[in-house]
Amino acid sequence: MTYTLQLYVSDDTTPAQRQAAERLFRKALESALGDAALVAPVYLAYQAIVARYGDTPDPEALTVEERTVLEHWQLAETAAIEAVFGPHRHLDEGSYQIDLPA
Repeated sequence: MTYTLQLYVSDDTTPAQRQAAERLFRKALESALGDAALVAPVYLAYQAIVARYGDTPDPEALTVEERTVLEHWQLAETAAIEAVFGPHRHLDEGSYQIDLPA
């Protein structure tokens, strides 16, 4: 399953810079998860957990499998965000959106 990624970055970012940042984000995300093919299923599972338990679920309320998915996604997301925006980024510096085919 494939996915599309859109980074939301500052308005003064050139298209080439945005594309380079998106490649860097993808590479870090896919590397942290172990393979590009894992992004979509792990992201879908993460979204299901958040839909069921909220944006910051209590780890004690999760099953072992849910906790594993949540932790893996959060670590991969952090790695990708840090790869593009740096480890000391501010929330208003940029964000991302992942879209999956229907």
